[in-house]
Amino acid sequence: MRGYEPVIGLEVHVQLATTSKMFCGDRYDFGAEPNTRICPVCLGLPGALPTVNREAVELAVRAALGLRCTVHERSVFARKNYFYPDLPKGYQITQFDRPLATGGHLDLAERGQRVRIRRVHVEEDAGRSLHDRLEGRTAVDLNRAGVPLIEIVSEPDVRSAEDARVYLARLKQVLEYVGASDCDMEKGSLRVDANVSVRPAGSAQLGTRTEVKNLNSFAHVEHALRYEAERQAGVLAGGGAVVHETRLWDAAKGVARPMRGKEESHDYRYFPEPDLPPLVLTAREIEAARTALPELPEARARRFREELGLPAYDADVLTANREHADFFETLAGLTGDAKAASNWTMGEVLAWTNETGRPIAEFPAPPEHLAELIALVADATVSSTAARDVFALMLERGERPRDIVVAEGLAQVRDEGTLASWVAQALDAHPQEAARLRSGEVKLVGFFMGHVMRLSGGTADPRQASELVRQEVGR
Repeated sequence: MRGYEPVIGLEVHVQLATTSKMFCGDRYDFGAEPNTRICPVCLGLPGALPTVNREAVELAVRAALGLRCTVHERSVFARKNYFYPDLPKGYQITQFDRPLATGGHLDLAERGQRVRIRRVHVEEDAGRSLHDRLEGRTAVDLNRAGVPLIEIVSEPDVRSAEDARVYLARLKQVLEYVGASDCDMEKGSLRVDANVSVRPAGSAQLGTRTEVKNLNSFAHVEHALRYEAERQAGVLAGGGAVVHETRLWDAAKGVARPMRGKEESHDYRYFPEPDLPPLVLTAREIEAARTALPELPEARARRFREELGLPAYDADVLTANREHADFFETLAGLTGDAKAASNWTMGEVLAWTNETGRPIAEFPAPPEHLAELIALVADATVSSTAARDVFALMLERGERPRDIVVAEGLAQVRDEGTLASWVAQALDAHPQEAARLRSGEVKLVGFFMGHVMRLSGGTADPRQASELVRQEVGR
């Protein structure tokens, strides 16, 4: 890649979070028995007429506004003609020269970069072709045919595979915040096609681009873009010419192999969809959708930093997911201690979601219980160590932390006589170390504190116990 820079544009197809398809009333359930979620409309049978799913349009508008696009009051559906086994009509209903929205952007603050969004348009999905390479056969499942999509097309503003991954993560975050899609790549709710070319570093002229498909994870996007940019740079450095084509990413082999020549818009013979009128929105409807948007992640992270005093790292982690941010903010409001609420949310709570694979909405302890536990630590009723034990029992039993502390005897011990007894036991058990402590070896305070905490089962007040151990220094 020395002497060359990549120029990358991304086309992201996003399934909208509706219960029915774009132009008919069929339900779509991922994983349903093949070819059981179909009707004359999505099969393109003669005489079947499409009607627009209003909920899908509303979600598309929310997505476009969340991406800071201009939503147009009038857009037009078109037929995109091509022939493939999983496209039963022989064409796809989409939008072409009059899309729903244009001119948005996403800021990648951590990369110091803005990626412009050329357009967001509404369309229907195709079915799925399932290839059995061992037997050389292909099966077609048309359940997905007609599922509502938006396609989000960026300008060629991305300059590295790493930036592409950051852009996609930020895009996914915004779409989830506004509720447009679950963006589950494993279910195909978010799919990426990448256009990449290379040019001499510093040049303003664009090179010949290729399109890379079959990118079903952000890691695959990053690896495929890096591979393809290096491949093209090698072709040019060797005096060859890059072929304008579509390539398929083979994740197992780590290569992008030729799939077919790249189609241009004229190859699809676009024309306005004769069975659907233009999609018309009023300025009032668009403004109402804008007003109803939630606080977006970038603004929310800024507020967490500026108003709640959180470090940038905490704010970014907590706002990566809207449900996590909501949980944290509820907890912070209950405790009045944003940093403690952040530590517990990012630590124990998110660890639970990662280990169980369950959403935070199913977290077994309500924020009120966790706020009570934080208060017990703050007023030294329990130690930080004992608090972890209480937390585990909260999840197991569903009880309030104060009740658990009483039942399990986990309250922090502050009685000086009891503490002195534990310190004496620790000193007696380690006479050589005790002698070194008394001769002035201060670093052994930590050694004896560990033994005191074990003797007390983690209930000794660490501040008082530490003072008693320190009194032994120099004796």
